[in-house]
Amino acid sequence: MITAIVLIDCATDSIPEVAEALADLPGVSEVYSVAGSLDLIAIVRVREFDQVAEVIAGGIDKTAGVLGTDTHIAFRAYSQHDLEAAFSIGFADAD
Repeated sequence: MITAIVLIDCATDSIPEVAEALADLPGVSEVYSVAGSLDLIAIVRVREFDQVAEVIAGGIDKTAGVLGTDTHIAFRAYSQHDLEAAFSIGFADAD
């Protein structure tokens, strides 16, 4: 599995719409709205390296409202958290 982290600058008046459009693209597993100099961060996960270009150049970069991207390819994951468990801490199961 190849993971790419894509830093995205987009039109500020359409961040939610751009984020939703990006999240619907094949190969995009997550999209985060962030504070700081960027507007969105997308996580791309594909099986083959050639698919990275298809998702980013063929999908993300062509999405209306995207002004620019900066892509980082992950070499190795050092931590694999169970996000579901992390976000459910403190909440009792509803019975």
